Amino acid sequence: MPTHEPVMTGEVVGFLQPQGGGVFVDCTVGAGGHARALLEAGAGRLVAIDRDPHALAVARERLDAWAGRVEFVHADYRTIAGVLDARGLAAVDGLVADLGVSSMQLEGEGRGFSFQRDEPLDMRMDPSTGPSAADLVAGAGEQELADVIFRHGEERFSRRIARAIVQSRAAAPIATTGQLASIVRRAVPTRGWQRIDPATRTFQAIRIWVNSELEGLDGFLETACLRLRAGARIVVITFHSLEDRVVKHTLRSIDARGEIGMQVLTKKPVRPNEDELARNPRARSAKLRAAERRMDRGM
Repeated sequence: MPTHEPVMTGEVVGFLQPQGGGVFVDCTVGAGGHARALLEAGAGRLVAIDRDPHALAVARERLDAWAGRVEFVHADYRTIAGVLDARGLAAVDGLVADLGVSSMQLEGEGRGFSFQRDEPLDMRMDPSTGPSAADLVAGAGEQELADVIFRHGEERFSRRIARAIVQSRAAAPIATTGQLASIVRRAVPTRGWQRIDPATRTFQAIRIWVNSELEGLDGFLETACLRLRAGARIVVITFHSLEDRVVKHTLRSIDARGEIGMQVLTKKPVRPNEDELARNPRARSAKLRAAERRMDRGM
């Protein structure tokens, strides 16, 4: 099983301050790294949410020592209001959402997130629902493909890549990660050494598209902030600029409006320190933002 090391665990615990007990929510529990840290630090109860059923199974195993204090929920984090309502939780003492794709997903066999090996082109975080990457790539028009690759991957050769995909699928279905990566590499002009594989941005774009990763993120943040008790905090970790931009602007907007008494605690995003980067190079793109519901306006 691939090892997933949670990012900025100490910082998450430092912001959420679970030492006094209380109810916390890990909105994207993954392998359970942040959840474990919160429980070890004193969280009294934890609601562990993930839309990946495999991740939930792993987290359940790894958090077995705290089984009486953890409830596992197979759901999309954007349904946070319904998850809390179903458990009679009008307000909680803190939430964390790590929006990155985990090592389990990137390296897990058969998931189709990575082009490091040739396997079915899937990319769904929840394999039990929705169209796969292969389905979307097969059915989208050239303009839609170009728009997705440009918008979600910030890929300047998006039109060339979309044209190449359409031409290739006319000859044969694009069913595997290896096929798609080869098509993209041939479509992207390269000269000399490349810092990243030419297929990287396109794979990111299609993954975001398949999982609707940016859709409803602002709404989730609004809802999550409303469900915080007075003095409670939310921590969000992102791994690419598109998500971070939404988190930054939404939290600032909630703060500026003043309706629910939220205050942004991170004027600039918190980044992993040098020791963590040396231990876990995948953390290099992580950004953490946090906000608190002030005492005078909280629930």
